[in-house]
Amino acid sequence: MSAPEVKYTQIFINNEWKNSVSGKTFPTINPSTGEKTCAVQEGDKADIDLAVKAAREAMKLGSPWRKMDASQRGRLMYRLAELVDRDAEYLARLETVDNGMVIRTSRTSMKRGADLLRYFAGWADKVHGKTIPIDGDYFCYTRREPIGVVGAIVPWNFPIPLLFKKLGPTLCCGNATVIKPAEQTPLTAIYIGALCKEAGFPPGVVNIVPGYGPTAGAAISEHMDVDIVTFTGSVEVAKIIQQAAGRSNLKHVAIESGGKSPNIVFADADMAYAVEVSHNAINTHSGQVCLAGSRTFVQEDIYDEFVKRSVERAKKRVVGDPYDEKTESGPQIDQEGYDKVMEMIESGKQQGAKLECGGNRMAGKNGYFVEPAVFSNVQDDMRIAREEIFGPVQQIIKFKTIEEVIERANRTSFGLAASVLTKDIDKAITIANSVQAGIVWVNIYGVVPTQAPFGGFKMSGLGREGGEDVLNEFCEVKTVIVKIPGHQGISKL
Repeated sequence: MSAPEVKYTQIFINNEWKNSVSGKTFPTINPSTGEKTCAVQEGDKADIDLAVKAAREAMKLGSPWRKMDASQRGRLMYRLAELVDRDAEYLARLETVDNGMVIRTSRTSMKRGADLLRYFAGWADKVHGKTIPIDGDYFCYTRREPIGVVGAIVPWNFPIPLLFKKLGPTLCCGNATVIKPAEQTPLTAIYIGALCKEAGFPPGVVNIVPGYGPTAGAAISEHMDVDIVTFTGSVEVAKIIQQAAGRSNLKHVAIESGGKSPNIVFADADMAYAVEVSHNAINTHSGQVCLAGSRTFVQEDIYDEFVKRSVERAKKRVVGDPYDEKTESGPQIDQEGYDKVMEMIESGKQQGAKLECGGNRMAGKNGYFVEPAVFSNVQDDMRIAREEIFGPVQQIIKFKTIEEVIERANRTSFGLAASVLTKDIDKAITIANSVQAGIVWVNIYGVVPTQAPFGGFKMSGLGREGGEDVLNEFCEVKTVIVKIPGHQGISKL
Protein backbone atom coordinates (compact mmCIF):
# COMPACT_ATOMS: atom_id res chain seq x y z
CA MET A 1 0.00 0.00 0.00
CA SER A 2 1.38 3.41 -0.97
CA ALA A 3 0.81 6.96 0.16
CA PRO A 4 -2.11 8.72 -1.56
CA GLU A 5 -1.96 11.77 -3.78
CA VAL A 6 -2.36 14.99 -1.77
CA LYS A 7 -5.29 16.90 -3.26
CA TYR A 8 -5.47 20.06 -1.14
CA THR A 9 -2.67 22.14 0.39
CA GLN A 10 -4.19 25.64 0.47
CA ILE A 11 -5.98 27.69 3.10
CA PHE A 12 -9.78 27.29 3.17
CA ILE A 13 -11.70 30.53 3.86
CA ASN A 14 -15.29 31.39 2.95
CA ASN A 15 -15.62 28.13 0.99
CA GLU A 16 -12.71 29.15 -1.24
CA TRP A 17 -9.12 27.94 -1.58
CA LYS A 18 -6.48 30.62 -1.07
CA ASN A 19 -2.72 30.99 -0.91
CA SER A 20 -1.30 32.60 2.20
CA VAL A 21 -1.18 36.40 2.28
CA SER A 22 2.58 36.23 2.89
CA GLY A 23 3.14 33.74 0.09
CA LYS A 24 4.93 31.42 2.50
CA THR A 25 4.61 27.64 2.58
CA PHE A 26 5.87 25.03 5.01
CA PRO A 27 6.74 21.35 4.55
CA THR A 28 4.79 18.48 6.04
CA ILE A 29 7.11 15.56 6.83
CA ASN A 30 6.36 11.84 6.65
CA PRO A 31 7.52 10.61 10.10
CA SER A 32 8.02 7.09 8.77
CA THR A 33 10.75 8.25 6.39
CA GLY A 34 11.75 11.72 7.56
CA GLU A 35 11.10 12.95 4.02
CA LYS A 36 8.95 15.84 2.81
CA THR A 37 5.46 14.88 1.65
CA CYS A 38 4.45 18.24 0.21
CA ALA A 39 4.40 22.00 0.82
CA VAL A 40 1.37 23.54 2.54
CA GLN A 41 0.33 27.19 2.52
CA GLU A 42 1.49 28.83 5.76
CA GLY A 43 -1.21 30.94 7.35
CA ASP A 44 -0.35 33.62 9.89
CA LYS A 45 -2.07 36.63 11.48
CA ALA A 46 -3.21 38.15 8.18
CA ASP A 47 -4.86 34.89 7.12
CA ILE A 48 -6.44 34.39 10.54
CA ASP A 49 -7.89 37.91 10.28
CA LEU A 50 -9.50 37.00 6.95
CA ALA A 51 -10.85 33.72 8.35
CA VAL A 52 -12.29 35.38 11.46
CA LYS A 53 -13.91 38.06 9.32
CA ALA A 54 -15.56 35.36 7.19
CA ALA A 55 -16.75 33.52 10.31
CA ARG A 56 -18.11 36.73 11.82
CA GLU A 57 -20.04 37.46 8.60
CA ALA A 58 -21.51 33.96 8.76
CA MET A 59 -22.74 34.70 12.31
CA LYS A 60 -24.55 37.92 11.46
CA LEU A 61 -28.27 38.03 12.19
CA GLY A 62 -30.13 37.31 8.96
CA SER A 63 -27.26 35.33 7.43
CA PRO A 64 -28.11 31.95 5.89
CA TRP A 65 -26.42 30.12 8.77
CA ARG A 66 -28.17 32.08 11.52
CA LYS A 67 -31.55 31.76 9.78
CA MET A 68 -31.13 28.03 9.21
CA ASP A 69 -33.43 25.71 11.15
CA ALA A 70 -31.60 23.67 13.77
CA SER A 71 -32.86 20.47 12.18
CA GLN A 72 -31.31 21.55 8.86
CA ARG A 73 -27.97 22.16 10.61
CA GLY A 74 -28.20 18.59 11.82
CA ARG A 75 -28.90 17.33 8.29
CA LEU A 76 -25.81 19.13 6.98
CA MET A 77 -23.75 17.48 9.71
CA TYR A 78 -25.17 14.06 8.83
CA ARG A 79 -24.24 14.75 5.21
CA LEU A 80 -20.69 15.64 6.24
CA ALA A 81 -20.46 12.37 8.17
CA GLU A 82 -21.58 10.49 5.06
CA LEU A 83 -18.86 12.18 3.03
CA VAL A 84 -16.24 11.24 5.64
CA ASP A 85 -17.46 7.65 5.38
CA ARG A 86 -17.31 7.80 1.60
CA ASP A 87 -13.71 9.02 1.59
CA ALA A 88 -12.62 7.15 4.72
CA GLU A 89 -9.99 4.98 3.05
CA TYR A 90 -8.37 7.94 1.31
CA LEU A 91 -8.44 9.96 4.53
CA ALA A 92 -6.96 7.05 6.51
CA ARG A 93 -4.08 6.65 4.07
CA LEU A 94 -3.52 10.42 4.09
CA GLU A 95 -3.46 10.41 7.89
CA THR A 96 -0.92 7.61 7.95
CA VAL A 97 1.51 9.40 5.63
CA ASP A 98 1.11 12.67 7.54
CA ASN A 99 1.03 11.31 11.08
CA GLY A 100 2.78 7.90 11.05
CA MET A 101 -0.31 6.33 12.61
CA VAL A 102 -0.69 2.66 11.72
CA ILE A 103 -3.30 2.16 9.02
CA ARG A 104 -5.65 0.18 11.28
CA THR A 105 -5.73 3.05 13.77
CA SER A 106 -6.17 5.58 10.96
CA ARG A 107 -9.23 3.70 9.72
CA THR A 108 -10.64 3.57 13.23
CA SER A 109 -10.03 7.31 13.54
CA MET A 110 -12.10 8.03 10.43
CA LYS A 111 -14.99 5.97 11.77
CA ARG A 112 -14.66 7.69 15.12
CA GLY A 113 -14.74 11.09 13.44
CA ALA A 114 -17.89 10.29 11.45
CA ASP A 115 -19.57 8.88 14.56
CA LEU A 116 -18.80 12.07 16.47
CA LEU A 117 -20.42 14.13 13.72
CA ARG A 118 -23.53 11.96 13.74
CA TYR A 119 -23.81 12.15 17.51
CA PHE A 120 -23.67 15.95 17.57
CA ALA A 121 -25.92 16.18 14.51
CA GLY A 122 -28.56 14.49 16.62
CA TRP A 123 -28.23 17.22 19.24
CA ALA A 124 -28.67 20.11 16.79
CA ASP A 125 -32.43 20.53 17.35
CA LYS A 126 -32.28 19.62 21.05
CA VAL A 127 -30.18 22.51 22.34
CA HIS A 128 -32.82 24.45 24.23
CA GLY A 129 -33.46 26.43 27.37
CA LYS A 130 -35.83 26.11 30.33
CA THR A 131 -38.83 27.81 31.87
CA ILE A 132 -38.23 28.97 35.43
CA PRO A 133 -41.05 29.62 37.97
CA ILE A 134 -39.78 32.88 39.48
CA ASP A 135 -41.64 34.92 42.09
CA GLY A 136 -44.22 37.44 40.87
CA ASP A 137 -46.40 37.74 37.80
CA TYR A 138 -43.70 37.02 35.26
CA PHE A 139 -42.88 34.43 32.65
CA CYS A 140 -39.18 33.55 32.83
CA TYR A 141 -37.30 31.41 30.37
CA THR A 142 -33.77 30.83 29.14
CA ARG A 143 -32.35 30.56 25.64
CA ARG A 144 -29.14 28.78 24.68
CA GLU A 145 -27.63 30.84 21.89
CA PRO A 146 -24.45 30.20 19.86
CA ILE A 147 -21.38 31.68 21.50
CA GLY A 148 -20.18 33.08 18.17
CA VAL A 149 -16.82 32.53 16.47
CA VAL A 150 -14.92 29.47 17.68
CA GLY A 151 -11.14 29.25 17.34
CA ALA A 152 -10.22 25.55 17.28
CA ILE A 153 -6.56 24.62 17.72
CA VAL A 154 -6.22 20.92 16.93
CA PRO A 155 -3.33 18.63 17.97
CA TRP A 156 -1.36 16.25 15.77
CA ASN A 157 -1.78 12.92 17.55
CA PHE A 158 -5.40 12.10 16.50
CA PRO A 159 -6.17 14.85 13.96
CA ILE A 160 -9.59 13.75 12.68
CA PRO A 161 -11.32 12.59 15.90
CA LEU A 162 -10.04 15.61 17.82
CA LEU A 163 -11.04 17.94 14.98
CA PHE A 164 -14.60 16.62 15.08
CA LYS A 165 -14.69 16.72 18.89
CA LYS A 166 -14.43 20.47 18.38
CA LEU A 167 -16.26 20.94 15.09
CA GLY A 168 -19.22 18.73 16.08
CA PRO A 169 -20.48 20.79 19.04
CA THR A 170 -19.46 24.02 17.29
CA LEU A 171 -21.79 23.35 14.35
CA CYS A 172 -24.47 21.69 16.43
CA CYS A 173 -24.87 24.87 18.51
CA GLY A 174 -24.90 27.13 15.44
CA ASN A 175 -21.44 28.67 15.67
CA ALA A 176 -18.88 29.44 12.96
CA THR A 177 -15.27 28.38 13.32
CA VAL A 178 -11.66 29.02 12.40
CA ILE A 179 -9.63 25.81 12.63
CA LYS A 180 -5.85 25.70 12.94
CA PRO A 181 -4.63 22.14 12.44
CA ALA A 182 -1.27 21.14 13.88
CA GLU A 183 1.62 22.07 11.61
CA GLN A 184 2.81 18.44 11.74
CA THR A 185 -0.48 17.03 10.42
CA PRO A 186 -2.52 19.53 8.37
CA LEU A 187 -3.51 17.40 5.38
CA THR A 188 -6.66 15.62 6.56
CA ALA A 189 -8.05 18.78 8.19
CA ILE A 190 -7.58 20.73 4.95
CA TYR A 191 -9.37 17.97 3.03
CA ILE A 192 -12.31 18.25 5.44
CA GLY A 193 -12.76 21.81 4.17
CA ALA A 194 -13.60 20.44 0.73
CA LEU A 195 -16.10 18.04 2.28
CA CYS A 196 -17.77 20.85 4.26
CA LYS A 197 -18.30 22.78 1.05
CA GLU A 198 -19.61 19.68 -0.71
CA ALA A 199 -21.99 18.99 2.18
CA GLY A 200 -23.54 22.43 1.71
CA PHE A 201 -22.35 24.49 4.65
CA PRO A 202 -22.67 28.22 3.88
CA PRO A 203 -19.51 30.26 3.25
CA GLY A 204 -17.65 31.31 6.38
CA VAL A 205 -19.08 28.65 8.66
CA VAL A 206 -15.96 26.47 8.50
CA ASN A 207 -12.55 28.02 7.81
CA ILE A 208 -9.26 26.11 7.96
CA VAL A 209 -5.91 27.87 8.28
CA PRO A 210 -2.79 25.69 8.51
CA GLY A 211 0.18 27.34 10.16
CA TYR A 212 2.39 27.45 13.23
CA GLY A 213 1.37 27.93 16.84
CA PRO A 214 3.38 31.10 17.59
CA THR A 215 1.88 32.84 14.54
CA ALA A 216 -1.50 31.43 13.44
CA GLY A 217 -2.33 29.90 16.83
CA ALA A 218 -1.38 33.06 18.68
CA ALA A 219 -3.45 35.17 16.29
CA ILE A 220 -6.54 33.09 17.14
CA SER A 221 -5.88 33.31 20.88
CA GLU A 222 -5.42 37.09 20.80
CA HIS A 223 -8.17 37.94 18.31
CA MET A 224 -10.82 40.35 19.55
CA ASP A 225 -13.49 38.77 17.34
CA VAL A 226 -12.95 35.18 18.49
CA ASP A 227 -15.39 34.27 21.27
CA ILE A 228 -13.89 30.98 22.46
CA VAL A 229 -10.68 29.05 21.92
CA THR A 230 -10.90 25.27 22.17
CA PHE A 231 -7.45 23.74 22.44
CA THR A 232 -5.92 20.31 22.90
CA GLY A 233 -2.20 20.17 23.58
CA SER A 234 0.48 20.86 26.17
CA VAL A 235 0.11 22.62 29.50
CA GLU A 236 2.72 25.17 28.43
CA VAL A 237 0.73 26.24 25.36
CA ALA A 238 -2.55 26.11 27.32
CA LYS A 239 -1.15 28.70 29.72
CA ILE A 240 -0.11 30.94 26.82
CA ILE A 241 -3.63 30.72 25.37
CA GLN A 242 -5.23 31.61 28.70
CA GLN A 243 -2.94 34.61 29.06
CA ALA A 244 -3.76 35.75 25.54
CA ALA A 245 -7.48 35.39 26.23
CA GLY A 246 -7.10 37.57 29.30
CA ARG A 247 -5.10 40.23 27.47
CA SER A 248 -7.61 40.46 24.63
CA ASN A 249 -11.37 40.14 25.02
CA LEU A 250 -11.66 37.69 27.94
CA LYS A 251 -12.76 35.04 25.47
CA HIS A 252 -13.84 31.68 26.81
CA VAL A 253 -11.22 28.94 26.85
CA ALA A 254 -11.81 25.16 26.72
CA ILE A 255 -8.69 23.07 27.22
CA GLU A 256 -7.51 19.47 27.32
CA SER A 257 -3.84 19.50 28.21
CA GLY A 258 -2.56 15.98 28.75
CA GLY A 259 -1.90 13.76 31.70
CA LYS A 260 0.29 11.38 33.63
CA SER A 261 -2.40 8.82 34.19
CA PRO A 262 -2.13 6.01 36.78
CA ASN A 263 -2.91 2.45 35.72
CA ILE A 264 -3.28 0.48 38.96
CA VAL A 265 -2.89 -3.32 38.94
CA PHE A 266 -3.81 -5.25 42.09
CA ALA A 267 -2.43 -8.68 42.92
CA ASP A 268 -5.83 -10.33 42.38
CA ALA A 269 -6.07 -9.18 38.73
CA ASP A 270 -5.82 -11.68 35.90
CA MET A 271 -2.09 -11.47 35.19
CA ALA A 272 -2.06 -12.14 31.44
CA TYR A 273 -4.97 -9.78 30.84
CA ALA A 274 -3.49 -7.04 33.04
CA VAL A 275 -0.13 -7.23 31.24
CA GLU A 276 -1.80 -6.87 27.83
CA VAL A 277 -4.08 -4.01 28.91
CA SER A 278 -1.20 -2.16 30.55
CA HIS A 279 1.07 -2.70 27.54
CA ASN A 280 -1.47 -1.22 25.15
CA ALA A 281 -2.32 1.59 27.59
CA ILE A 282 1.16 3.03 27.05
CA ASN A 283 2.13 1.74 23.59
CA THR A 284 -0.96 2.55 21.52
CA HIS A 285 0.00 5.02 18.77
CA SER A 286 3.63 4.80 19.94
CA GLY A 287 2.66 6.28 23.31
CA GLN A 288 1.47 9.52 21.70
CA VAL A 289 -1.84 9.59 23.54
CA CYS A 290 -2.85 12.21 26.11
CA LEU A 291 -4.67 9.66 28.26
CA ALA A 292 -1.93 7.00 28.06
CA GLY A 293 -1.51 4.84 31.15
CA SER A 294 1.96 6.21 31.71
CA ARG A 295 2.34 5.28 35.39
CA THR A 296 1.80 1.53 35.82
CA PHE A 297 1.36 0.89 39.56
CA VAL A 298 1.67 -2.84 40.35
CA GLN A 299 1.10 -4.42 43.77
CA GLU A 300 4.29 -5.83 45.26
CA ASP A 301 3.04 -9.46 45.47
CA ILE A 302 3.05 -9.75 41.65
CA TYR A 303 5.53 -7.04 40.76
CA ASP A 304 8.46 -9.15 39.57
CA GLU A 305 6.32 -11.48 37.47
CA PHE A 306 4.45 -8.53 35.99
CA VAL A 307 7.72 -6.84 34.98
CA LYS A 308 8.99 -10.07 33.41
CA ARG A 309 5.85 -10.57 31.33
CA SER A 310 5.69 -6.90 30.35
CA VAL A 311 9.23 -7.12 28.98
CA GLU A 312 8.32 -10.22 26.98
CA ARG A 313 5.27 -8.43 25.52
CA ALA A 314 7.21 -5.26 24.68
CA LYS A 315 9.84 -7.26 22.79
CA LYS A 316 7.09 -8.86 20.69
CA ARG A 317 5.43 -5.60 19.67
CA VAL A 318 5.59 -5.09 15.91
CA VAL A 319 6.99 -1.65 15.16
CA GLY A 320 7.55 -0.57 11.57
CA ASP A 321 5.81 0.33 8.31
CA PRO A 322 2.48 1.88 9.34
CA TYR A 323 0.89 0.77 6.04
CA ASP A 324 1.52 -2.89 6.94
CA GLU A 325 -1.67 -4.39 8.39
CA LYS A 326 0.39 -6.38 10.93
CA THR A 327 2.20 -3.36 12.35
CA GLU A 328 1.19 -2.37 15.90
CA SER A 329 3.17 0.87 16.24
CA GLY A 330 4.64 3.41 13.86
CA PRO A 331 7.15 6.22 14.45
CA GLN A 332 7.16 9.25 16.74
CA ILE A 333 5.66 12.30 15.09
CA ASP A 334 8.87 14.21 14.26
CA GLN A 335 12.48 14.81 15.24
CA GLU A 336 11.46 16.94 18.22
CA GLY A 337 9.12 14.25 19.52
CA TYR A 338 11.76 11.58 19.00
CA ASP A 339 14.41 13.64 20.78
CA LYS A 340 12.08 14.24 23.76
CA VAL A 341 11.42 10.51 24.17
CA MET A 342 15.10 9.62 23.97
CA GLU A 343 16.02 12.38 26.41
CA MET A 344 13.44 11.11 28.92
CA ILE A 345 14.70 7.53 28.55
CA GLU A 346 18.22 8.73 29.32
CA SER A 347 16.99 10.64 32.36
CA GLY A 348 15.31 7.48 33.67
CA LYS A 349 18.59 5.58 33.44
CA GLN A 350 20.55 8.40 35.06
CA GLN A 351 18.09 8.70 37.95
CA GLY A 352 18.37 5.02 38.82
CA ALA A 353 15.43 3.30 37.15
CA LYS A 354 16.26 -0.01 35.48
CA LEU A 355 15.75 -0.10 31.71
CA GLU A 356 14.58 -3.68 31.21
CA CYS A 357 14.32 -3.50 27.43
CA GLY A 358 14.05 -1.22 24.41
CA GLY A 359 14.65 2.49 24.42
CA ASN A 360 16.83 2.58 21.30
CA ARG A 361 16.27 3.86 17.79
CA MET A 362 14.93 1.05 15.63
CA ALA A 363 17.74 -0.42 13.54
CA GLY A 364 17.34 -0.11 9.79
CA LYS A 365 14.63 2.57 9.98
CA ASN A 366 14.93 6.03 8.44
CA GLY A 367 12.00 7.55 10.33
CA TYR A 368 11.53 8.41 13.99
CA PHE A 369 11.09 4.86 15.32
CA VAL A 370 11.73 3.98 18.99
CA GLU A 371 11.89 0.47 20.46
CA PRO A 372 9.18 0.05 23.14
CA ALA A 373 10.87 0.57 26.51
CA VAL A 374 10.08 -0.90 29.93
CA PHE A 375 11.48 0.58 33.15
CA SER A 376 11.33 -1.11 36.57
CA ASN A 377 12.37 0.22 39.99
CA VAL A 378 10.77 3.55 39.13
CA GLN A 379 10.38 6.06 41.97
CA ASP A 380 7.72 8.76 42.16
CA ASP A 381 10.20 11.64 42.10
CA MET A 382 11.90 10.58 38.86
CA ARG A 383 11.22 12.66 35.76
CA ILE A 384 9.86 9.66 33.88
CA ALA A 385 7.24 9.26 36.64
CA ARG A 386 6.33 12.96 36.77
CA GLU A 387 6.50 14.32 33.22
CA GLU A 388 4.47 13.44 30.16
CA ILE A 389 6.82 11.55 27.81
CA PHE A 390 4.48 11.00 24.85
CA GLY A 391 6.36 7.90 23.77
CA PRO A 392 6.40 4.08 24.15
CA VAL A 393 7.99 4.13 27.61
CA GLN A 394 6.33 2.00 30.30
CA GLN A 395 7.20 2.84 33.88
CA ILE A 396 6.31 0.06 36.34
CA ILE A 397 6.03 1.30 39.93
CA LYS A 398 5.66 -0.92 43.00
CA PHE A 399 3.01 -0.33 45.70
CA LYS A 400 1.76 -2.14 48.81
CA THR A 401 -1.69 -0.98 49.93
CA ILE A 402 -4.75 0.64 48.42
CA GLU A 403 -4.43 3.66 50.68
CA GLU A 404 -0.84 4.16 49.58
CA VAL A 405 -1.52 3.86 45.86
CA ILE A 406 -4.44 6.32 45.99
CA GLU A 407 -2.22 8.93 47.62
CA ARG A 408 0.61 8.33 45.15
CA ALA A 409 -1.70 8.24 42.12
CA ASN A 410 -3.01 11.68 43.09
CA ARG A 411 0.48 13.09 43.70
CA THR A 412 0.60 14.82 40.32
CA SER A 413 -0.45 18.11 38.77
CA PHE A 414 -2.40 16.18 36.13
CA GLY A 415 -5.79 14.49 36.40
CA LEU A 416 -6.96 13.31 33.01
CA ALA A 417 -7.53 9.56 33.34
CA ALA A 418 -6.95 6.54 35.57
CA SER A 419 -7.66 2.84 35.59
CA VAL A 420 -7.79 -0.07 38.02
CA LEU A 421 -7.43 -3.78 37.30
CA THR A 422 -8.84 -6.03 40.01
CA LYS A 423 -11.42 -8.76 40.64
CA ASP A 424 -12.52 -7.03 43.86
CA ILE A 425 -15.43 -4.64 43.21
CA ASP A 426 -14.84 -2.87 46.53
CA LYS A 427 -11.29 -1.99 45.50
CA ALA A 428 -12.48 -0.92 42.07
CA ILE A 429 -15.15 1.45 43.41
CA THR A 430 -12.82 2.80 46.09
CA ILE A 431 -10.23 3.67 43.45
CA ALA A 432 -12.86 5.11 41.09
CA ASN A 433 -14.23 7.35 43.85
CA SER A 434 -10.83 8.45 45.17
CA VAL A 435 -8.54 9.05 42.19
CA GLN A 436 -8.56 12.62 40.89
CA ALA A 437 -9.25 12.05 37.20
CA GLY A 438 -11.85 13.04 34.64
CA ILE A 439 -12.40 9.45 33.53
CA VAL A 440 -11.71 6.17 35.36
CA TRP A 441 -11.74 2.72 33.79
CA VAL A 442 -12.29 -0.54 35.66
CA ASN A 443 -10.70 -3.67 34.12
CA ILE A 444 -10.18 -1.93 30.79
CA TYR A 445 -8.26 1.04 29.42
CA GLY A 446 -8.87 3.76 26.87
CA VAL A 447 -12.60 3.45 26.12
CA VAL A 448 -13.83 7.00 25.42
CA PRO A 449 -17.52 6.90 24.38
CA THR A 450 -18.83 9.67 22.18
CA GLN A 451 -21.86 9.94 24.44
CA ALA A 452 -19.88 10.55 27.66
CA PRO A 453 -18.05 13.67 28.85
CA PHE A 454 -14.26 13.63 28.64
CA GLY A 455 -11.86 16.05 30.27
CA GLY A 456 -9.45 16.51 33.11
CA PHE A 457 -9.03 17.57 36.71
CA LYS A 458 -6.29 19.98 37.79
CA MET A 459 -3.82 20.95 35.03
CA SER A 460 -5.28 18.43 32.59
CA GLY A 461 -7.83 20.90 31.39
CA LEU A 462 -10.86 23.15 31.59
CA GLY A 463 -14.33 22.05 30.55
CA ARG A 464 -15.42 18.81 28.94
CA GLU A 465 -15.51 17.27 25.47
CA GLY A 466 -18.09 14.71 24.38
CA GLY A 467 -21.57 14.00 25.62
CA GLU A 468 -24.15 16.63 26.47
CA ASP A 469 -21.78 18.50 28.81
CA VAL A 470 -19.65 19.87 25.97
CA LEU A 471 -22.60 21.85 24.61
CA ASN A 472 -22.27 24.19 27.60
CA GLU A 473 -18.88 25.27 26.26
CA PHE A 474 -20.29 26.43 22.92
CA CYS A 475 -23.46 28.22 24.03
CA GLU A 476 -24.30 31.38 25.90
CA VAL A 477 -27.30 31.20 28.23
CA LYS A 478 -29.69 34.16 28.04
CA THR A 479 -32.45 34.76 30.60
CA VAL A 480 -35.66 36.44 29.39
CA ILE A 481 -38.30 37.79 31.83
CA VAL A 482 -41.71 38.80 30.49
CA LYS A 483 -44.36 40.70 32.44
CA ILE A 484 -47.62 38.78 32.23
CA PRO A 485 -50.28 40.97 30.52
CA GLY A 486 -52.95 42.27 32.86
CA HIS A 487 -50.66 42.26 35.87
CA GLN A 488 -48.62 45.12 37.26
CA GLY A 489 -44.97 44.22 37.25
CA ILE A 490 -42.68 45.66 39.90
CA SER A 491 -39.02 46.18 39.18
CA LYS A 492 -36.76 43.80 41.04
CA LEU A 493 -33.78 46.17 40.94
